[in-house]
Amino acid sequence: MEIDDHAEELASDLGVDKAEVKADLENLVEYSVPMDEAKQSLRRKYGDGGGDGGPSARNVADVAIGDSNVTVTGVVLTVGKRSIRYQGEDHVILEGEIADETGRISYTAWEEFDIEPGDTVRIENAGVREWEDHPELNLGERTSVEPAEAAIEVDATIGGDRNLADLATGDRGVNVEVLVQEVETKVIDGRDGETTILSGVLADESTRLPFTDWDPHDAIAEGASVRIENAFVREFRGVPAVNVSEFSTVDVLDRTVEPGETGERLAIGDAVETGGRFDVEVTGTVLSIRDGSGLIERCPECGRIAQNGQCRSHGEVDTEDDLRVKAIVDDGTGTLTVVLGRDLTAEVYGGDVEDAKEHARDAMDKAVVAEAIREELVGLEYRARGSLSVDDFGANLEAETFEPVGDDPVDRAEALLAEVGE
Repeated sequence: MEIDDHAEELASDLGVDKAEVKADLENLVEYSVPMDEAKQSLRRKYGDGGGDGGPSARNVADVAIGDSNVTVTGVVLTVGKRSIRYQGEDHVILEGEIADETGRISYTAWEEFDIEPGDTVRIENAGVREWEDHPELNLGERTSVEPAEAAIEVDATIGGDRNLADLATGDRGVNVEVLVQEVETKVIDGRDGETTILSGVLADESTRLPFTDWDPHDAIAEGASVRIENAFVREFRGVPAVNVSEFSTVDVLDRTVEPGETGERLAIGDAVETGGRFDVEVTGTVLSIRDGSGLIERCPECGRIAQNGQCRSHGEVDTEDDLRVKAIVDDGTGTLTVVLGRDLTAEVYGGDVEDAKEHARDAMDKAVVAEAIREELVGLEYRARGSLSVDDFGANLEAETFEPVGDDPVDRAEALLAEVGE
């Protein structure tokens, strides 16, 4: 049954406008709510769900995915503003978190409600959808947001000021004071065609994180210390990334942000347990070199690995040669794959792409390049620093530096055991 048919059936049963029901249904389905659950939610919303259809008061901790007509009273913690494209149209939304004595919950507002961090508000007739595996309040045209009669004390930080180390994927309406360590102008194929963006690395006293500025701000320049307000956080290669939008403000600070020590040193097991770090340093022994190392082919369109001139996304292509190493590294506490790009691989191999191609031609076998790298690395200890991502397929560290360890292995073993024992 098509969504139009479901909407017609619901509208007939509930005695409400079909277009209105269809819009609500499309909204829920868009956010991955199963059709049966979405229909049941709308039946509750329009008064056919086994109650009187009126708003149902909840503590924040009791709000559940699929609830409708929810009323909550809480303190607004953060308010973010940005533009999204939904069903082919641009919408400006408000988003952030609110909290009461029982907990905190995120919200998305599709209307321009007059709210600020620190406000205590009563929200009536809110929907609830799933977002990042948690319930989120959905504030629409039927939702009312009014000042609450009494103030509430909450155990939560009000306002968006954060250190970079405190940011998590999904945060909205955050403010950071940072040093722009790296910045690059890029032209991408955006939702409205070619779009110019800025990307690079931000740092503060706590850590470093990648960023993207979708509406380039003049104040974001390499070496500048800036305050960014109303940013949001997305995942980028397994780590949080700061996103700056047209609604963000960027002001130059009258002080210099001093970055902390780069490359947090962790045992591999501890690093993997973090679930991902943008800047981490590990030390371990290279156990083996994985398939896909050495002289490889890449698709010129997407940069992905191609096999025999075939790209999974673009079919037959005129591939470009490249160098890469995927080294399995172990330190006794855990294992991860350290990925070396072209330049680091060339250092390990002792030659560039052209040298590798000549080597492979002479031997009539590309595998000789990987074998030479294997002989150079396996069994030796290296210190690797870079960005760590962890997913269902394992842990991978995209290395920025990869150096042999020159200190005494007994001293390092004792230091590691002391760390693990702490």
